[in-house]
Amino acid sequence: MQVGVFAKTFPGSEPDGVLAAVRDAGFAVTQFNLACAGLPSMPDDVPDEAIGAIGTAAKAAGVGLIALSGTYNMAHPDNRIRDDGLRRLAVVIETTARLSIPLVTLCTGTRNPDDQWAHHPDNADPSAWADMAREMAKALQLAERHGVDLGIEPEQANIVTSADDAVRLIAEMGSKRLRIVLDPANLFERASADEARAIVAAAVERTAGHVSLAHAKDRFADGRFATAGQGIVDFPDFIARLKAAGFDGPLVTHGLSAEEAPGVARFLKGLV
Repeated sequence: MQVGVFAKTFPGSEPDGVLAAVRDAGFAVTQFNLACAGLPSMPDDVPDEAIGAIGTAAKAAGVGLIALSGTYNMAHPDNRIRDDGLRRLAVVIETTARLSIPLVTLCTGTRNPDDQWAHHPDNADPSAWADMAREMAKALQLAERHGVDLGIEPEQANIVTSADDAVRLIAEMGSKRLRIVLDPANLFERASADEARAIVAAAVERTAGHVSLAHAKDRFADGRFATAGQGIVDFPDFIARLKAAGFDGPLVTHGLSAEEAPGVARFLKGLV
């Protein structure tokens, strides 16, 4: 299990500087974002020079690129905005393939028109799931064409909120290209340490065989997010259960400052 970090944890828009910072903080791999190459996260186009610069920087730093962010609101109430997001996702997927990155991370979306990570009451309406699923089917056609996987993450504010939702969507799509990104802190909002441990354990068991990437973010009992190791997520238990379930992929931390990164790298590497 390799320990990594979101590249956006570190400031900068030049991939050589950002990826050197990833390495110097003690991480072997990173989930990359095109903003770290001076582009929009979801661009209209990625120039050949940018792809070359990212690949060269990763090689020079000795950092593996294990995922690329391709998030847009797949359940936005305005289908024109969804269409524009899918168009940009096609660019990200092609870029991912050209960089030999195996996974594009997605957002299953929300009916909130202003923030793709914010809850909306209409998320529970069957039409929200239907719109997201239609969008996902189109995204999977692009992924199949370019030979990359797509990762969905159960997230309380989005359409896919739980391990059960994620497995349901994979079954509906019928594609081996659809995978799960499992973040223990996104599986609950407010919980005791014992409740959180039980929720996370059940999710690891439910998603076994479908997880391509694990995240390491934490929560306090009152619902606020925390740096890994500072909240109520039992990371030794989470990692042990992942291993027992056969997961040997990357464990990527986020939701922390650049200054905290070396300490979190040491903490996680001590567990894996």
